[in-house]
Amino acid sequence: MRNLDFTPLYRSFIGFDHLASMLDNASRQDKSAGYPPYNIELIDENHYKVSMAVAGFTEEQLEIRVENNHLIVAGKKPEQQEDKQYLYKGISERNFERKFQLGDHVKVIGADLENGLLHIDLEREIPEALKPKTIAINAKNRTLDVKE
Repeated sequence: MRNLDFTPLYRSFIGFDHLASMLDNASRQDKSAGYPPYNIELIDENHYKVSMAVAGFTEEQLEIRVENNHLIVAGKKPEQQEDKQYLYKGISERNFERKFQLGDHVKVIGADLENGLLHIDLEREIPEALKPKTIAINAKNRTLDVKE
């Protein structure tokens, strides 16, 4: 029997928590590591935080944009011709681009860079027209006219 790995779907969909959790539970395989590593945190029902480890990148070298319900985070280092000779090079300095699929009505509300971590705050804001509404039942007291 073939096992399907839904882990990439879970990691890149924000705002589809229940669907992603069901798919993740159905497929319990090891999560593959990518560059740069990141976390997706559920703050509450309508707030999320994406944290990415972007050590060595400055604010000017990072770009965050939203296009067609995709959150795109890119980092670009300027090309440097240095005459450094490394005995071991474990710090990655490569360019990257990460894409996350955003759920309906999820928007980016802020971002900050702190201690090598890029934090992106997201909020799901459902329009009033799409929110569930409770309809009150008005009971009218009716009296019957009884003629004697």
